[in-house]
Amino acid sequence: MSTELATRGIWQSWFRWTTMGEFAGFLAPALVGALTSSAELLVLAGVVEGAVLGAAQAVVLRRVFRTPQSSYWIGATAVSAGFAWAVAMIAVHNGERFNSLPPAVLLPLAAVMGTGVLLSIGVAQWFVLHVHVHRAHLWVWANALAWAAGLGVFFAVATPLWQPGQPPALIALIGAFAGLLMASTMAAITGAALVHLVKQG
Repeated sequence: MSTELATRGIWQSWFRWTTMGEFAGFLAPALVGALTSSAELLVLAGVVEGAVLGAAQAVVLRRVFRTPQSSYWIGATAVSAGFAWAVAMIAVHNGERFNSLPPAVLLPLAAVMGTGVLLSIGVAQWFVLHVHVHRAHLWVWANALAWAAGLGVFFAVATPLWQPGQPPALIALIGAFAGLLMASTMAAITGAALVHLVKQG
């Protein structure tokens, strides 16, 4: 098999597994968010989301690197996803307080929190990936880009569809649909990054 076909196969496999994993995992916070506004439950659901995503991605990584690092990858992804949801819940549940801050304080604070969310999964996964590839630090930035694009797609789709007074089932369905688009966007970008790192060795 040529190198081009091999790397194309890696991307396709990563795209399928990561899209399915993130979509399935995201159903947990989508359902919890439709039923309650509990920050604690949403953070826990975020940990579940990360664990499912990490497990799906580990299927591909075992084939690519042929080393049994699944538990580390799943754990790192689960913990970092929970961290990202915790930061998001702090922002959501303190919105009025944050809005009362002067712009000189609010903007840097928002930048730090947003950066923490976008970098969390990539940084956590780097600890596992860097023993297999050179320049693994690129994975951190690729993930940040992937999640920024994915979240942008999610909010662009879900925000206009969500309306006050909707039944929980419809809220969850909209969230799941937007989550599928988010997952495929993130999977496509991180898949390209993985292929690049594998080519670099």
